[in-house]
Parts: sequence; structure tokens; C-alpha cells
Amino acid sequence: MSESDENLEETVGRKAERHERARQEGRHTVWFGFGMFGLVGWAVAVPTLAGVALGHWLDKVFSGAPSWTVMGLLAGVGLGCLNAWWWVNRSGGHGNGGGDAR
Repeated sequence: MSESDENLEETVGRKAERHERARQEGRHTVWFGFGMFGLVGWAVAVPTLAGVALGHWLDKVFSGAPSWTVMGLLAGVGLGCLNAWWWVNRSGGHGNGGGDAR
């Protein structure tokens, strides 16, 4: 092996050890945090928009006392929050759930 191959092997070995140590200790990088923000955002936004769309359609079909758009908004936000909680808990978030499901 040449000297550059040995240096590459040492570098890869050190990075693999560091990665494994961080995984065992539960530390996450800043990119993990940004990814989690995006995941939580989409997990709440999509059900909320779907609930509003369904509620708006129900308002057109069944005009009456309850505002189906508002009901759809509330149901979508509630479902989105549950969805976000499930994803954070599943991916090892440090909330009350513990996050052992990795």
C-alpha cells in the first residue's frame, strides 16, 4: 500500500469511530436538527392543509351552522401534531418518550 492509501484508511477509521461513538452517546449533528425541523414542519403542514381543503369542500356541499373549514383546520392541526410527535419519538428525540425505537 502507498502512503496516501494508509492515510485514507486511518482517516476513514477515525471518522467511523467518531460516528459510532456519537451514535452510542446519542449526540446529533446540526444537520440532524435541520432535518428534524423540516420533518416536523411537513408533518404538521400537510394534514392541516388537507383538513382545510376537506372542510372548504364540506362547506360548499353542506352549508349550515358549523364552519367545516374551521373544523377541518382544527382536526388537521391535531392530527399533524400527533404525526410530528410520532416522528420525533421514532427518530430518537429527547422528549418524554425516550426514543428507543431507532
